Amino acid sequence: MGFFSKFAGVALACTMMSGAAVAQDIKFFRIGTGGAGGTYFPIGGIIANAISNPPGSRPCDQGGNCGVPNLVAIAQSTNASAHNVNAIQAGQMEAGLTGAATLHFAYHGSGKYEGNAKPDLRVIANLYPEDLHLVLPKGGELASLADLKGKRVGIAQAGSGTQIAVELILADHGVNRDNIDEAELNNAQSAERTADGQLDAYFYAAGTPVAAMIQLDNTKGMDLYSFTDEEVAQANKTVPYYIPSTIPAGTYPGVTHDTNTVAVSGMFVTNANIDEELVYEITKALWSKTARKLLDNGHPKGKVITMKTALDGIDGIGVPLHPGAERFYKEVGLLD
Repeated sequence: MGFFSKFAGVALACTMMSGAAVAQDIKFFRIGTGGAGGTYFPIGGIIANAISNPPGSRPCDQGGNCGVPNLVAIAQSTNASAHNVNAIQAGQMEAGLTGAATLHFAYHGSGKYEGNAKPDLRVIANLYPEDLHLVLPKGGELASLADLKGKRVGIAQAGSGTQIAVELILADHGVNRDNIDEAELNNAQSAERTADGQLDAYFYAAGTPVAAMIQLDNTKGMDLYSFTDEEVAQANKTVPYYIPSTIPAGTYPGVTHDTNTVAVSGMFVTNANIDEELVYEITKALWSKTARKLLDNGHPKGKVITMKTALDGIDGIGVPLHPGAERFYKEVGLLD
């Protein structure tokens, strides 16, 4: 919340000291993230901080932030991937974070987006892998995904990218809303209900480590279900943008075994109608020296967000880069 207070204060101070002329120069850029207990929210806040440079700030070449001059980016808590792509398409937000699977389905109008395509979505950068966690209470056991039948299971927020993927993956094992007691909750709510004994398991896809799971692990304790090799292969077949992954032992201190799972890339996306020059400057700021410091020090997943991997997997998703981002990547030699 300090981020919001900081920039709200900057915007107010700029308006008061410089009047309407300066206020008119401020450009606001809303970034949809996720719930406060996940990874999108803190990562979105870091990105917003990195690309912002409100009026009156010290310029980059004088030791200030290397954000876009006069830009105030604001990270907004949302219901994550599906909410964000809908809001970006509708012009309710300028950008947002989303999983690669949701991005693919939404842009192409396939899967749950059949007849409801989001053709204005454009990519700014690939960010980091999001591991699918299947969280169990401490001492909880699950022999297979099929054993979720009859249990109280958190399947993430309604319409979220995690929920879309989870329902597809579970269907292969005969598990659906008819034979589980499903709960549509965000990560923090799911962790709270697991701690209170109200859930037997819950799914959430996010970059590790996840804040709400750290808290659950430190208080009531938890375990993670390790997918079998066959379950990993089937999930990858059903949802091709979920690829085999491992959550190393000790990522959450109470989970002492490596956890086999699948992961999907988290993407930073915008609308095709956002000004090309602005997106060029935002992309440049995202990979600036000050942004690097913020990413390295702001969240454990920030360290794996690099310009070197900014274009990883984008061709397979089939969603175009925004022209402004494309121009930047050509300039730095990442694109021909």
